Amino acid sequence: MLEQGTISIHTENIFPIIKKSLYSDHQIFLRELVSNAVDAIQKLQMVARSGEFSGEIGESEITIAVDKDKKTLSITDNGIGMTVEEVKKYINQVAFSSAEEFVQKYKDASDRPIIGHFGLGFYSSFMVAKQVEIDTLSYKEGATPVHWSCDGSPNFTLEESSRTTRGTTIILHLMEEEEEFVEEARVKNLVKTYCDFMPVPIKLGDEVLNRQKAPWRESPSNLTKEDYLEFYRYLYPFEEEPLLWVHLNTDYPFIINGILYFPKLKPDVDVSKGQTKLFCNQVFVSDNCEEIIPQFLLPMRGVIDSTDIPLNVSRSALQGDRTVKRIGDYIAKKVGDRLKQLYRDDREQYIHAWKDLATFVKFGVMNDEKFKKQVEDIVVFRTTKDSENTESTAKAAETPAVEVQSQEGDVWQDVTPGGEGENAESSQKPALPYVTIKEYLERNKESHENRVFYCTDEASQAAYVELHKNQGLEVLYLDSFIDTHFINFLEREYNEVKFTRVDSDLDNTLLDKDKSQEIVDPTTNKTRGDTIKEIFEKALNKPKLNIRTEALKSDNPQGTPPAMVLLPEILRRLREMNAMMQQQNVEFPEEHVLLVNTAHPLIQNLENLNQGSIIQDDGQSSNAEIVNSICQHVYDLALMSQKGFDADGMKSFVERSNEVLTKLTKQAAK
Repeated sequence: MLEQGTISIHTENIFPIIKKSLYSDHQIFLRELVSNAVDAIQKLQMVARSGEFSGEIGESEITIAVDKDKKTLSITDNGIGMTVEEVKKYINQVAFSSAEEFVQKYKDASDRPIIGHFGLGFYSSFMVAKQVEIDTLSYKEGATPVHWSCDGSPNFTLEESSRTTRGTTIILHLMEEEEEFVEEARVKNLVKTYCDFMPVPIKLGDEVLNRQKAPWRESPSNLTKEDYLEFYRYLYPFEEEPLLWVHLNTDYPFIINGILYFPKLKPDVDVSKGQTKLFCNQVFVSDNCEEIIPQFLLPMRGVIDSTDIPLNVSRSALQGDRTVKRIGDYIAKKVGDRLKQLYRDDREQYIHAWKDLATFVKFGVMNDEKFKKQVEDIVVFRTTKDSENTESTAKAAETPAVEVQSQEGDVWQDVTPGGEGENAESSQKPALPYVTIKEYLERNKESHENRVFYCTDEASQAAYVELHKNQGLEVLYLDSFIDTHFINFLEREYNEVKFTRVDSDLDNTLLDKDKSQEIVDPTTNKTRGDTIKEIFEKALNKPKLNIRTEALKSDNPQGTPPAMVLLPEILRRLREMNAMMQQQNVEFPEEHVLLVNTAHPLIQNLENLNQGSIIQDDGQSSNAEIVNSICQHVYDLALMSQKGFDADGMKSFVERSNEVLTKLTKQAAK
């Protein structure tokens, strides 16, 4: 062994790193210096409560001053101040945090945590200043006022000051490229961004710049509905009012305060981007806290404030660890509790908000097992069932929607009539056309046990939905963008249940077998279905197309589709999955079923028209051309409902439609 020793770190090496790379954004310096000033004021209050200081504290305030001529920015507080020894210890020793030591000494007198933890906040001033001065006088009797100055190098001066008032002033001589910070408008904007909720008045001249009151740190019992709404409008001034909110206020197992709002979701919202602002002791940290909020709750908005979230030294990023995951689980649980409480106490309001809540809930159910178990019984679906006759959904809310406080102190509220706290009146709620899967299966077990019929596109599948309704079959609407994935999830959860889309293969309940088997040619024993099948096979001439003929049940045959293109459920989903993965339409499979409805008047007229073409006196099939065109048109319409057209197919459909109309008008003119 040649040599053994310790590695030395010189201030000449580390100071440029602190000066240029400590923070990702230079403007953060104001947040750090104001935070230090707040700490100094709160330290004085703690010392006074401990009995070590008996003088007058006076009105606490922080004053910011700018001098455009001298290019200086000053931050002054009337807090605890520093002695010569404290300046040497806490300023000259980089990264030695006075906050930790101070809190430990006066923890019994503290009612509010100290902001600083890192000991480097002061040095952020050197990112914008070529010289920094400290002028300070300690609260201690007989203390000597101190003036400290540093030009951004390891060299500093420390001398006696002429200061006569308790507190500290930090004076920044700004670098030329940072002179924007002597503009009052710029300073006001930074205070609003980072310091708006700090609990001490921050003044520029005679104007108080910050709100000071942080609603999330208030007791929920002290806040009104309008307080919550006003805070939401302040955070998101151009958004619609929220659906409901959760006020988090707990000190076990974590210290967390916050207000989370369920917003009305717009079609263009990016559900992968966080919307909740992160604070630490009322100091703004970030516009989102994606590392803390569970992914499925990212579209929620509001504020999370916690000292238990591990931040790096710049307070601008999170260090991923087990604590963050546990806090995320805790937030998810509280949101789930809130939704269950609303479902239980005011199902009508829950349904009213469901359109926007569904995205949160379904995504959470699919991605978080704990959340799924918590809310799986309150996932609802819009249904075709007449709500007035739906016994299982007719039960009214038996208790008023009131503020409910958990053991941890969290409070749940909503903003709608009937949910404004303990004054809300209990009222009978009308039944609503929404149902859970369990309710659906229970009330349909006699007509179609363990079978769920659903619709994904209310417009294009309207005829199929009506067909099911007419035969007393209840249909659920799974028509949101997330439902393509959610159907697969439901099938895994209810593996004994068959989920069938309304335009998939038809249930026998919808078919009138007697009508489709009606004999129309006694000499050959041909049924109506046989005859119509031959007409379509000849007209379409598609060997891979399987043509079925059935009579659909209906009191109004005109209201049923004349034909339907059916894809087996598995094949249809595979096609949709491929389309989604390739981000484009996938070619419609050649092998599919065309079900022709023999009970529809159009099909029966087509059959009669075809018979007329055979018995012409001149032996010519004068109607054959129009019969073929109508068959093709009926097939096109059925394909359209399954989105079976590409661009060329749509062009051909339009051309054929024009041809059919031309022939029909020509024939009518004769």
